[in-house]
Amino acid sequence: MSNANSSSIEGSEDTAVKAVNKRYENLVTVRTKAVKGKGAWYWAHFEPILIRNPETNMPKAVKLKCTLCDAAFSASNPSRTASEHLKRGTCPNFSLMLKPISQLPPLASPSSQQNHRKRSLPSQQAVGTSSSAYPINMVDSSRYSKENVFVPVQTTHETGMGGHTPPVLSGGKDDLGPLALLENSVKKLKSPKASPGPSLSKDQVNTAFDFLADWFYESCGSVSFSSLEHPKFKAFLNHVGLPALSKKEFSSARLDSKFAEAKMESEARIRDAAFFQIASDGWKSKNWANADKSLVKFMVNLPNGTRVFQKGVYSNGGIVSSQYAEEVLWETVRGVCGNNPHRCVGIVADKYKATALRNLELQNHWMVNLSCLLQGFFSLIKDFYRELPLFSTVTDNCMRIANLINSTPQIRNSFHKFRSQGLEFAGFIRVPPPKCDISKNFGPFIAMLEDLLNCLQILHVVVLDDSYKIVCSADITAREVANVIQDVGFWNDVEAAHSLVKMITNMAEEIESERPLVGQCLPLWEELRGKVKDWCSKYNIPEGPVEKVVEYRFKKNYHPAWSAAFILDPLYLIRDASGKYLPPFKCLTHEQENDIDKLVTRLVSREEAHIALMELMKWRSEGLDPLYAQAVQVKQRDPITGKMKIANPQSSRLVWETCLKEFKSLSKVAVRILFLHATSCSVKCDWSFTRGFCGPGQSRSGLDRAQKLVFVAAHAKLERRDFSSGEEKDAELFGGEDDMLNEVLADTSI
Repeated sequence: MSNANSSSIEGSEDTAVKAVNKRYENLVTVRTKAVKGKGAWYWAHFEPILIRNPETNMPKAVKLKCTLCDAAFSASNPSRTASEHLKRGTCPNFSLMLKPISQLPPLASPSSQQNHRKRSLPSQQAVGTSSSAYPINMVDSSRYSKENVFVPVQTTHETGMGGHTPPVLSGGKDDLGPLALLENSVKKLKSPKASPGPSLSKDQVNTAFDFLADWFYESCGSVSFSSLEHPKFKAFLNHVGLPALSKKEFSSARLDSKFAEAKMESEARIRDAAFFQIASDGWKSKNWANADKSLVKFMVNLPNGTRVFQKGVYSNGGIVSSQYAEEVLWETVRGVCGNNPHRCVGIVADKYKATALRNLELQNHWMVNLSCLLQGFFSLIKDFYRELPLFSTVTDNCMRIANLINSTPQIRNSFHKFRSQGLEFAGFIRVPPPKCDISKNFGPFIAMLEDLLNCLQILHVVVLDDSYKIVCSADITAREVANVIQDVGFWNDVEAAHSLVKMITNMAEEIESERPLVGQCLPLWEELRGKVKDWCSKYNIPEGPVEKVVEYRFKKNYHPAWSAAFILDPLYLIRDASGKYLPPFKCLTHEQENDIDKLVTRLVSREEAHIALMELMKWRSEGLDPLYAQAVQVKQRDPITGKMKIANPQSSRLVWETCLKEFKSLSKVAVRILFLHATSCSVKCDWSFTRGFCGPGQSRSGLDRAQKLVFVAAHAKLERRDFSSGEEKDAELFGGEDDMLNEVLADTSI
């Protein structure tokens, strides 16, 4: 071989040796940083080694040696080697269930170890080219079948021993939390100048707390004051850079500020209106467990269609006297009007005795005081139950069926057997409690009907089952129940009773959501009469007794303002043959026409009475200009419900104030009647927390604080036009149904 070729070979060998040495030094540097917590976790288990030529003793390759099992691998891709050798279980001394401490956060609780971000491994290990002793951070993963945890417990791998035995934490899984705390303390000592959290300016902090306060007050009961001091909530505030807060801060100065702001806005709107109506609902609950129904809420209905929350008064439970109700109502009127009570043109209330409203109306001739239309519809259901034999018969037979099924194990077993075959049944039929007066608390009765109708199919199958026949052989009641179940007429009666109640409750639900004006009362009752008549025809029920019940309840709830508003509202004008739009007097009875005359003369001064009656006759004969009448009656489709609704509900009142000025006296009556609401439906909130402030034995300051909370929450809901409760929204979210009938009737005794 020539000298040139020899020199070339020696040069190439020197280059290869330099490349191997450089590769080795780079790997050592990487490992040194890694074991100090600045690199990949697997370097704690891999050591770079030089493979030398036995003849020349020159390094010829770099390998990675596993410090756990002494196996050697190519150093070309350490990450892939770690995955294949360690994670896939090739290494006999490395468990598949181990996880690096880099994935354990500081200050973590044992129950939440897996949900936090990764951290670096702060181990300090010596680095060398031989099998030196290294701290190996491991736990025995065989103890945790579902946890993938790797924690820093020091063990020793000795050179030449050829194996490794991972230790076990003495405290078991509960040691993970304290271990994380210890490591966090060490890290803080090593790095005392930790990076600060997010820094917010004073204005940003105040703005954030203002939004938080708005949300908290508007939730009004869904979130308790104690939740503000929950450790997790405090940790959240600290995480986003906000200082800690106390429940005292939200129940004192900040609450006072929010209340003052809401109160000022409400009073400004009331002052801006020429007149208004007071609406009140409440007096429903006999215990403090349901604070929403113990709270008598007072609203102010303004002519422009908006509502303003006035106050909440807490009842003592039970039935209140008419005198007490009258005093509270009048105190509310004076509180809103001051020295000018004429601005309050009426009251609508849901649970006061009629005498209280009537007395106030007689004492103040300008007022129109109404009972809530919604309560009248629900009371009609009770009237049907008391007066129609259909309901008593259905109740007796349904109770017999339900009691037999619920009290006989053999029959219940049959239900479960057939349910497993695809027939659905809940297991027990709901029945009214023993002391429940169904004529007053109608909800449990409806629940029983629904359960029986839902399991109609399975009942017919069960009575033919052998197990039922065995029960019948020894129990005459079981035979009688079987006959009832197999009677087609019985199920027709059950469906009829259920259908009637659902028909009325559906109308009531629509009334609650729409909050009709007084002028709509007569059309709504007429609509109800038509539906009841169709119901009688469908189920072969005699119409006479049913119509008698409807008329009784109508007369009990009727107010002359219903007829007057119906006649004075341009919405109900009818076009005659000559093209005129005239009021629908032909739809009224003679008594109702006389009621209008009496009401109109009462609502004006004595000097104007005869003038108002003359103008009423003129209105009857001339009506309204066709163009304006058509404009008032324009309808448009509601994008949410799909129903046709009046495009501008305020038009009826505005026409009297602008286009019908020649009716000087009658227009005074019309504008005050047409905006009156027929229901006392209020905003719904979760007032449950208020019993902590205003339950029996609580202080005056607690009551004052609760009233402010209620005011702020109700004011916010009215601003957003959100009249539902959190419970209703949750029921929609989880697919439940709000049983409005149970809610209203459970505490009603009309």
